[in-house]
Amino acid sequence: MGKSVATDIATIGRINAVPAILQVICETTGMRFAAVARVTDTTWTACAVLDNLGFGLKAGGELDLTTTLCHEIRGSHQTIIIDKASEDETYCDHHTPRIYQFESYISVPVFRTDGSFFGTICALDPRPAALKNSPIQPMMESFARLLAIQMESEENVQRTEAALLREREVAGLREQFIAVLGHDLRNPLFAITAGAELLERRDEDEKRLSIIRHILTSGRRATQLVEDVLDFARGRLGEGITLNLQPCPDLAEAIQHVVHEIQRVHPERVILLRVRDTQGIVCDRERVCQLLSNLLGNAINHGASDSPIHVSAEMLGDAFVIAVHNLGQPIPLAVQTQLFQPFTRPGAESTHRGLGLGLYIANQIAVAHGGHMEVLSTAEAGTLFSFHMPSTAPTLALT
Repeated sequence: MGKSVATDIATIGRINAVPAILQVICETTGMRFAAVARVTDTTWTACAVLDNLGFGLKAGGELDLTTTLCHEIRGSHQTIIIDKASEDETYCDHHTPRIYQFESYISVPVFRTDGSFFGTICALDPRPAALKNSPIQPMMESFARLLAIQMESEENVQRTEAALLREREVAGLREQFIAVLGHDLRNPLFAITAGAELLERRDEDEKRLSIIRHILTSGRRATQLVEDVLDFARGRLGEGITLNLQPCPDLAEAIQHVVHEIQRVHPERVILLRVRDTQGIVCDRERVCQLLSNLLGNAINHGASDSPIHVSAEMLGDAFVIAVHNLGQPIPLAVQTQLFQPFTRPGAESTHRGLGLGLYIANQIAVAHGGHMEVLSTAEAGTLFSFHMPSTAPTLALT
């Protein structure tokens, strides 16, 4: 049995309507054997059988194609009906009724929805039956059309399930890729930056210190790029950014630390921070700090260098809001709609180097917390990015 025929048998076997169709045919005609057959140019194979005769044929069973009338139907595409084979002008001397010892017989062709020939629905019995000029032919031809539709539907389901299985396998490979990337890149980068920090503390030569600090800056930048790529892979290719949700009584201190760290790296910029009551907030502190760091980095890189950056964190109504505001060139409306997509930057003319993942990752962190990001940007008011997290969102995010 060929692989395609075996697949067709399995498809017919999964269609719940087939046993009922065969039962209706037998009850309507009085015949005691009915089957759905897959007919190729070389084989006749039973896909489904209702046998009350003891004929001995089961699903998967084969007959010599040349001994069957289905072989002729494959060529003519016409229904064959025989009331009493021994008295039928066409089939009284035909070898098929003699081989299978039947008097009454009906077989209708089954075509796939694309018009190709599939096989037949057939029934037979050793006793005569009044089949011609009865409703049985249109009924069985309707069953054949129904079967074609059911086959297409079942095959579509199987293709979809196969595609989902492949996608799960690919997702597994993606997770392995993320783990390998994290291990093979982050560890050596950590060694480079840790070594550079040690050398920076011990060396007093200004020329060597300049090189060491350049190594340190490049190492930290490369580490951040790797972290961004990992977060992108988790958010876009994996199952999303994962959170460690905890009550954060020290959230205000963590936010202040983020601002102070960025201020230390950019001492020429003015960053004004306002933090109000953050008690009772449940979130992933490290991810919220990462979100704020990305927003602040965006303001540093794209905002006006001679104007202060305003940062606020507070409860507004039933939502916790972190906002970062800067002056500078407004973000065009067309760009605003794409800002939280990967590889997008607020300023199309910006010379700032990077992957354009900062705002995408910030948005993924917001979504993981059950919240969202907003942006407002005009020439008069400047640009305001804000993270809004409903006070009930963290509980939902745990699921």
